[in-house]
Amino acid sequence: MTVNKLRGRFAVSAFSTLVSGLILSTPAHATNGYFSNGYNPQSKAMAGSGVAVDNGVLGLAQNPALGFRVGNGAEGCITLFAPERGFTIGGAAPLTPGSYSSENNLFAIPCGGANFRLNDRSTVGFVIYGNGGMNTEYVGNPFAGLGAGTSPLGVNLEQVFMSVSFAYQINDALSLGIAPVFAAQRFSATGLQAFGAMSTNPAALTNNGDDWSHGWGLNLGMAWEPSAEWTIGASYRTRMQMDQFRSYAGLFAEQGDFDIPATATLGAAYTPAAYSNLTLTAEFQRIFFSDVAAISNSGALLATPLGANNGPGFGWKDMNVVRAAAIYRASPRLTLRGGVSYATDFTDDNEVLLNVLAPATIRWHASFGASYAMKNGWELSGAFTHALEAEKSGSNLTPGFGQPVTLSMYQNELSIGLSYKW
Repeated sequence: MTVNKLRGRFAVSAFSTLVSGLILSTPAHATNGYFSNGYNPQSKAMAGSGVAVDNGVLGLAQNPALGFRVGNGAEGCITLFAPERGFTIGGAAPLTPGSYSSENNLFAIPCGGANFRLNDRSTVGFVIYGNGGMNTEYVGNPFAGLGAGTSPLGVNLEQVFMSVSFAYQINDALSLGIAPVFAAQRFSATGLQAFGAMSTNPAALTNNGDDWSHGWGLNLGMAWEPSAEWTIGASYRTRMQMDQFRSYAGLFAEQGDFDIPATATLGAAYTPAAYSNLTLTAEFQRIFFSDVAAISNSGALLATPLGANNGPGFGWKDMNVVRAAAIYRASPRLTLRGGVSYATDFTDDNEVLLNVLAPATIRWHASFGASYAMKNGWELSGAFTHALEAEKSGSNLTPGFGQPVTLSMYQNELSIGLSYKW
């Protein structure tokens, strides 16, 4: 057996160990709505860009058509995610006025994958990663002023994706990719007893521990090189059809249904012939939050019972994300990356009350990072991202609930990864 094959088997074995850990301990996080902004250090260093550039094995999560570019390799990574989020309530009763800050301000998020060339035209890859989530835990409970409500108040949503991708190079310019995606999500809510009279099923509203949901979807990708300088990339991940959260059928619209929205991304990368060490890339992404009732139904006026087909949700809109980034190959070993991204507003001002549970206010990300190629096919990568603080203020339209509410959040994120090619 060759040394390269031994190293390859070691890398895949390490990946399998990482997979087990990820399934058991994926934490919750949120950047664009509740979706992650990139899945490995290479992508995170470019504010989530990756549909038209090779970002290593985990880049297959963004565009499965890039498998032929990635070649034989394995990758493992971990991200330390530090969000600061909270809200303030003004005015007088019934909601208890004051400032509330969430606990749990540091999460470790692992990821991993491997990719293999089958022949001179096709590859198969395996990746596992945290798609997104949301976590809030407030020691005080402003809803206790309504007559009920234990502490803490909050929610925890966690999502892990596992996919097998197949890429096929049709010709020297065009590659296509397809990846069935298995998703698992875990959810819990606490402190919402005050809404029991507004629920279709008060026993399935709050404080029921962790509930699990599973489902499937499909990720489709394309990579086209019309010239030596340009690459066009596109991907579309379908809506993930998920089981209901039956323990929270009295909270989420449609009796606990919480599918994962579809996403579509289109991007381009340009490497000037006269300056081949530099690649510029830009992309546009749309996240279809409006397709999922539990996320998009309005909660601005609490006139319909929680858990009903048209029951209140968070009032989230479809989100557009625009990214611009650069890759600079400073030497044969050192690659530098940087990028910014901007996301459109997630909801209207009168939706803020229920969004104290999910204050996804972030609009701007700024990132930078680097990769260093070591000997024998190993590469070390790192990235740092800062999500600029953003606020959202407004008042609910329900009589008696119209006190002013302001949501706020900012984030810092450090990601480190190790990859191996053979």
